[in-house]
Amino acid sequence: MIRDATLEDADAIAALAHARRLDYESAQPRFWRQAADAVEKHTHFVSTLIQDDRVVSLVATDDDERLVGYVFATLVPPPPVYDPGGLTGYIDDFAVMRPALWSTTGSALLIEAKSRVLARGAAQIVVVTGQHDGPKRAALLNAGMTVASEWLVQSLRD
Repeated sequence: MIRDATLEDADAIAALAHARRLDYESAQPRFWRQAADAVEKHTHFVSTLIQDDRVVSLVATDDDERLVGYVFATLVPPPPVYDPGGLTGYIDDFAVMRPALWSTTGSALLIEAKSRVLARGAAQIVVVTGQHDGPKRAALLNAGMTVASEWLVQSLRD
């Protein structure tokens, strides 16, 4: 079931995000390296997102009402040199409990987030994902998204 996130979901969202960050950190140890207090900071940050009327905050739950995924879509203006025809629905925080859920739960969260930001005036949606995150990338591509940019990273301290 997809529903609006509530403050009661913040701890479960932060725990799921932590697991995702560990995976991302293993793929890109410097770029995705977690701060020592990342879970506490993220729990607070998630709470602010949930309370922000400008943010679409959604969770997915299983039949026992346990959180199995979440997405936050923030409406942002495009950079001044681009004109996509409206606001951008920017999705950075987006995760599911297991990779196999991207094709179902992740897709359902994305569909609902797109519908909500479209209703608020968005002309496009942008989703951040790691290059190594194959199931998530596949779900995004299957949803009709295309790769618009890539970030190439190199450590300057190794």
